[in-house]
Amino acid sequence: MQELQYPFDSRYIIKKKKSIKRQLLEQGGSFLDKKIAVLGGSTTHDVCAIMELFLLDMGIRPQFYECEYAQYWEDVMFDNPELVSFKPDIIYIHTSNRNIRNYPDMSMGSDEVDALLDADYDHYFKMWGKIENTYHCAVIQNNFEYPFYRLLGNADATDIHGRVSYINRLNERFAAYAREHKDFFIQDINYLSASYGLDKWSDPLYWHMYKYALSMEAIPTLAYNVSNIIKSIYGKNKKALALDLDNTLWGGIVGDDGVENLEIGPETSMGQVYSEFQGYIKQLKDIGVILNVCSKNEEENAIAGLNHPDGVLKPDDFILIKANWDPKSKNLADTAAELNLLPESFVFVDDNPAEREIVRTQLNVVSPEIGSVEDYIRVIDHSGFFEVTNFSADDKKRNEMYKENAKRAQLEASFENYGDYLVSLQMEGTIKGFEPIYMERIAQLSNKSNQFNLTTRRYTRAEIEEIAESDEYIDIYGKLEDKFGDNGVVSVVIGHKNGDILDMDLWIMSCRVLKRDMEFAMMDELVREAKKAGIKRIKGYYYPTPKNKMVKDFYALMGFELVNEDEDGNRIWEFEVTDDYEDRNHYINVNGRKGEA
Repeated sequence: MQELQYPFDSRYIIKKKKSIKRQLLEQGGSFLDKKIAVLGGSTTHDVCAIMELFLLDMGIRPQFYECEYAQYWEDVMFDNPELVSFKPDIIYIHTSNRNIRNYPDMSMGSDEVDALLDADYDHYFKMWGKIENTYHCAVIQNNFEYPFYRLLGNADATDIHGRVSYINRLNERFAAYAREHKDFFIQDINYLSASYGLDKWSDPLYWHMYKYALSMEAIPTLAYNVSNIIKSIYGKNKKALALDLDNTLWGGIVGDDGVENLEIGPETSMGQVYSEFQGYIKQLKDIGVILNVCSKNEEENAIAGLNHPDGVLKPDDFILIKANWDPKSKNLADTAAELNLLPESFVFVDDNPAEREIVRTQLNVVSPEIGSVEDYIRVIDHSGFFEVTNFSADDKKRNEMYKENAKRAQLEASFENYGDYLVSLQMEGTIKGFEPIYMERIAQLSNKSNQFNLTTRRYTRAEIEEIAESDEYIDIYGKLEDKFGDNGVVSVVIGHKNGDILDMDLWIMSCRVLKRDMEFAMMDELVREAKKAGIKRIKGYYYPTPKNKMVKDFYALMGFELVNEDEDGNRIWEFEVTDDYEDRNHYINVNGRKGEA
């Protein structure tokens, strides 16, 4: 919903929250249902109400638990029965500097200030440990915004008695804890309040009148930001950019003005602005965002513009460059198809409002109102499309992986026989039980896979680690390499044992390795592990969503028999594990065993 895209009108959202919620629910579609406990040190009702809107728009339907006013610590430490029975998927601790119990006073020595800091930190440290041991769920914790006044003026940031100094030290303690604990995330309200404007954010009227830790109009900004963290945890981030060129990556029209007259580089103020924007896009590539061009242009002119000597981005930074006179909606749809991604995985960036609207309406692709070039970075960055909660080694090399896939596609086109093409790839697979080195990627893949995900189950890293340590599960991951490079971990299978039956909880695979025998290699290894565990029958489940129709008949391909299908299309399949099972993979050498074509 465009009204919920940054930059949004906070007053409109607050005023129309009921009708917006109704529209979101009436739009239908599938939602990921999640239980979110909001434990506040201040009033949180409107925080939850606005957060619900953003989460629904992101495809997540929340159910909220709210603690009583300022009972965040007591609810956790004394096992509030309602919270325990709620069994949250996420606990969001909405505290602020109003919840700092004691600040240093001018009579204290450094040791006393340190002891005060230790006590404040320990208050939270004990609570986080209790949550980890009791609830085993993801935690989002606010850090602290600056005070709305500085008793010591500028010295408040440097003197050990200053509140600014004290908050900085406490925030660093929180950050250090987050670095050391998976599934623990900081909502940086210190940055948010500064970006919003601290005086407007911390208006004391709202605290003394309503016990709000921030002004009413700032609540949508906070709710949007925490929603971005939640959607990132559950794999709802965008994956790719489709970028226009003229007046988007540079000033001017390359076909009319010529490369030499484009505004890019240090010679003009506007050229510097475009260079800064290109630098920001290049940084997004470094965190795994897939870059593509979608421009109405002659390809020759587009390439010449990207090779401008002062340009930061070069043709090699992009996976696909679609520069022609076809509608941009068609080019974006073609780009998505070639990369095996859904169109909704893209963010379309174009200076032309008409082009943005066409792409939005025809493809349901997000296209932000980027404003003038000076606003481009701020709008894209504050939109949180690519919020980082877990960053794996595969993220660092994602663009490289997609480029290698493009080379594979070129090679495939040169073969008349598909089997000969698969042989030529010289594929090497590793399929094993979950290992610590890949836990991050396994959890990430479970949350990102939408098209090849038969049950749409999602797992946190903590849940993956529990499964790996339990004897009640068969869990395997699949990693694939070939002569072009390492695809990384591309498939995950989880099944829980029920006597001599194995119930499949999860079967996912990255679409970039489709039709390369990896699905058969995973099936072969699953059967081996099932035999070792004394499993006689494997039951597979398919729960349809608008995104996973491609695997509707996957279990049939694996040799399962359909035993039940309800009116909603939910399917149950069964496979008898027998001693005469023959491997189905013929092209991948797995764990040192050679596939035979």
